[in-house]
Amino acid sequence: MTGLKRSIPAIAALALLGSVAMPAMAQDGPGAGKTIKMAQATWDTGWFHAEIYKQMFEELGYTVEGPTTLDNPPFYQAVGYGDVDLWVNGWFPIHDTYRPAFEATAEIVGAVAAGGALQGYLVDKASAEKFEIKSLDDFKRDEVKEAFDRDGDGKADLVACPPGWGCEVAIEDHLTAYDLKEHINEIKASYSASMADAVAAYESGEPILFYTWTPNWTVNELKIGEDVVWIQVPEEATDENAAAGIDGCVADPCVMGFEANDIVPVANSEFLEENPAVATLLKSASIPLEDIFAQNAAMNDGADKPEDIKKQASDWISDNRDTVEGWLEAARKVGE
Repeated sequence: MTGLKRSIPAIAALALLGSVAMPAMAQDGPGAGKTIKMAQATWDTGWFHAEIYKQMFEELGYTVEGPTTLDNPPFYQAVGYGDVDLWVNGWFPIHDTYRPAFEATAEIVGAVAAGGALQGYLVDKASAEKFEIKSLDDFKRDEVKEAFDRDGDGKADLVACPPGWGCEVAIEDHLTAYDLKEHINEIKASYSASMADAVAAYESGEPILFYTWTPNWTVNELKIGEDVVWIQVPEEATDENAAAGIDGCVADPCVMGFEANDIVPVANSEFLEENPAVATLLKSASIPLEDIFAQNAAMNDGADKPEDIKKQASDWISDNRDTVEGWLEAARKVGE
């Protein structure tokens, strides 16, 4: 993986945060009179938990600016500089490539969802069985490339990741390491639009190959094990790189090419020192993956407007009020 260039100076990162501050909640709290400059990721499957955390911060009395939507490189630089305070959309270890930009002055704190966030490559089950596809290496076969070539360039089409996402770097590394660049064409346009196109192609009976992660609406539209299956990267299975018991994989253990990730908050260290209530909340709070998955599915079904996501978050807080209140009470105590 390549190093991250410091191409966006602090003043430019500040310019990216041109959002209007939301009014602070009326009640007193450790955040009264204070502001949090919050960011969120460009992938919309992360906006639900960003909104939940935002509303919890506001319950502590903070005014929250944003969340401002940022790509990975500008966010990690901005949080390192202190131009933005935090986001809750870190994915580690896949975001490890960005550590040089932030880890001297910012840090991972707590976990939105620890482990279990899977990612990898999938094909439609019918094609996997017809062509006996077990790994990406099978896309070197002419008959497989031809079946998955939807644009006529002689390569199999893969719905990959847009530029700036951590998975873009990982996919590039895989295709280079396994000599697949001449056999697979990466589609790097808008992920949601590209996947919507892939779903439509599948429904028309066409073979599809795509990268995805969980939780994600894609696995609601395309059921793993029924419509699609995980395939492997062309590596020998070892204890270090294989995961056992992965539902819907062509092999067990399954060599997916990606470690299970933690979804985590990343915050500026100086900000955390000055705001122990926020640090305590980040360390305490978490959201079940199945709840994120359910919201992502609802969002894909059309409930995807900002007001929808705000209501989905407030409904989740209301449904889990006792648990949330415990987190907030702990945060209020340290903020006194």
